[in-house]
Amino acid sequence: MSSAGEGLSRPLPEQVRLHVVDLAAQVLSSVPAANVPPPLRGIAKFDPRKRAKLGGTPIAAQLETDKEFREVVAEALAAGWPELVASLAEGNVPPAAEPVLVAAAAYLTRPPGWPDMVETAREDLERVAAAAEGAAYEQTVTRLREQLATQKASAKEETDRLREQLKSFRSENADLRRKLHEARERVRAADARATELEHAADEARAAAASAGSAGDSELRRTRDRLADAERQLEAQRRAAREGRSVEDARVRVLLDALQDASAGLRRELALPSTISRPADSVTGVSPDRPGVRAVPARALADDDPALLDQLLGLPQIHLIIDGYNVTKTGYGTLTLADQRSRLLTGLGGLVAQTRVEVTCVFDGAELNGPVPVTAPRGVRVMFSAPGQIADDLIRQLVRAEPVGRAMAVVSSDREVAESVRRMGARPVKSSLLLRRLGRA
Repeated sequence: MSSAGEGLSRPLPEQVRLHVVDLAAQVLSSVPAANVPPPLRGIAKFDPRKRAKLGGTPIAAQLETDKEFREVVAEALAAGWPELVASLAEGNVPPAAEPVLVAAAAYLTRPPGWPDMVETAREDLERVAAAAEGAAYEQTVTRLREQLATQKASAKEETDRLREQLKSFRSENADLRRKLHEARERVRAADARATELEHAADEARAAAASAGSAGDSELRRTRDRLADAERQLEAQRRAAREGRSVEDARVRVLLDALQDASAGLRRELALPSTISRPADSVTGVSPDRPGVRAVPARALADDDPALLDQLLGLPQIHLIIDGYNVTKTGYGTLTLADQRSRLLTGLGGLVAQTRVEVTCVFDGAELNGPVPVTAPRGVRVMFSAPGQIADDLIRQLVRAEPVGRAMAVVSSDREVAESVRRMGARPVKSSLLLRRLGRA
């Protein structure tokens, strides 16, 4: 064992820390209750499968500060890996040993030079991670290139097809323009002919007036010619109007065809007609099937009563709520069903007042069957899936939002608050929401 003054210059690698915590969580089951360190007595009562996950931070802190507890865990490790522990005690690191196991054994047993052993294991892990990341990057680049080539080929085929359609439409449009021009020429000829007939009628009338004394028979003949001229004029005008109507109908048919073609193209390209919210894309468990870069606000503390009111006034803010964290803070003596009902009722009133987007997330790990939950209008209710905690679902909702959108996460869990703050959301303590609901 090394001296007490010897230590690490940097924290344990995450893989090593998880391995050490998991081993310590298993050892807690075999330690007599009287010998369990006081800070870990509550964690020792947890289910063994949840002990390392829910009590990881206290266990790691106890291993760092409690030498006796660390030695108990080291003895369990030595019982399982006696050759490795003996080799490390002699200052030798087996070449084929896993870096995570070497670092965990060195940290717990603390042979001479154990910090160097941990740092060497850290370097090995970093090299392995870098190699894996490089391989994954190459695979991603290759896959994206193949997808790009496929998309380019598809786009080229679609472009060629559309060009052929456009060429056909242009040819048909040119033919219709030609026919329209011919119809207009016929109309102009008919108008000219009508003008000539009108002149002839005027001349006939003048001749009839000057030759009035020639007799009634000549007058009748003149009137007949005039009537014929007027009938011809009306017939030609009617023919001209009918010609214009036919050409206008053809133009309208062409426009309708173009409109139908554009609608068909939209369906073929599968262009969306509606836009969903980013939070709708996050997968959770529905109640009946269990299974901004810094939000702009004045410099208010996280526990300032005015913080939540100011955030609710931001445009298009998304309010994400850690359901059980709020209910157990405000009315933890009620049953879970009553807690959910009371919180959702209050959130329904809040949405009616502020019109903000609200998502309430509950931990679904304790659900054994369908949950009768009636979400108020405007409140999205989600349960975490089996094997997932509500904290992870909250982080997934935050990641789904676009960069720059205003987001606020209501939770008094320090780990949740710090993680969502790094992701661009503003954390809000549960007590502020309870105070706001009580005021409403």
